[in-house]
Amino acid sequence: MTNQIKIAVIGVGRWGVHLLRNFLAHPQVDVVAVVDPHPERLAAIKQQFNLDEHVVLTTKWEDLKKIPGLIGVAIATPATTHYALIKDALQQGYHVLAEKPLTLKPAECRELCHLAEQHHLILMVDHTYLFHPAVEQGKTVVQAGKLGDLRYGYATRTHLGPVRQDVDALWDLAIHDIAIFNAWLGQTPVKVQATGTVWLQEGKEQGEMRESINIYSPSSPSSQGLADLVWLTLTYPDGFQAYIHLCWLNPDKQRRLGIVGSLGSLIFDEMSQSSPLTLIHGEFEQQGNQFIPVNQRQVVLELEPGEPLGRVCSCFVVSVLNNTPSEVSSGWVGTQLVEILAALTASLGQGGQPIFLET
Repeated sequence: MTNQIKIAVIGVGRWGVHLLRNFLAHPQVDVVAVVDPHPERLAAIKQQFNLDEHVVLTTKWEDLKKIPGLIGVAIATPATTHYALIKDALQQGYHVLAEKPLTLKPAECRELCHLAEQHHLILMVDHTYLFHPAVEQGKTVVQAGKLGDLRYGYATRTHLGPVRQDVDALWDLAIHDIAIFNAWLGQTPVKVQATGTVWLQEGKEQGEMRESINIYSPSSPSSQGLADLVWLTLTYPDGFQAYIHLCWLNPDKQRRLGIVGSLGSLIFDEMSQSSPLTLIHGEFEQQGNQFIPVNQRQVVLELEPGEPLGRVCSCFVVSVLNNTPSEVSSGWVGTQLVEILAALTASLGQGGQPIFLET
């Protein structure tokens, strides 16, 4: 097939398996290799996907360098390994699709973005929600002014486990909602604040973030453990504020985000299969000293079909074939999000002190 590119998938854990599935189904992709340190995983995906004999299955990243014609790699390994793997891949001349976060340190993210530009390679981050039909449609609604004057935003992301032992609930969960707010508003925060509570893992350090914290604070905050509950406030250049609630030990599972305006609210409720994106009209009419609700109605917005991760993979393929970075989820978009998370970590360590970011 013409315009078919050779891709390798690095890491076939919970998320990497879905990347592999989508790339195997893509008509313009030839998956030529899968890398994972666990031989039993390689055996399982060989059987699950009935992989051809030409697909190299290996536990060693270095084996990819022997494969002729390899153009791109999809990396779905622990975030602590991203920097070294992505840097090596770019230096080998491979285009890269990386699972989020790009890395755990803003300086490393910026270095990788510059390296990709120097080598004229695509560096893209798998921020899957940015390719969700509801998020794409929501961006259109907000930026068309259908909510009137924007007042504030809110999001809740809660569930009962899994409890991470390498990062806190902030780093595990917040990036999704921050990415959506940034996309819908067309802005990034200029000030952030975070407070949290630790119940399960007191005194456990989030060591990988120590250098990132130092970027925003002269002295590193003392470690109180990995926060199970986190409350965030994001302030944007125009004064808009978004409030985010994150918790991984709440059995009331929620995936809900909204923006409130003078003419109504837009709600993205991922847990609602019948109406994931709803525009709730409603405003006030002043009568004397009373404010009377008027124009109240709900509209369930129709969404285009399509798996968000499949859209991510297709975007990566198009970007590689055209050698044009993704405007939605480039390495620089991923860098902005890591910078925000690092600033929030500094605020969390300082008991909610505001941290200012450069625009």
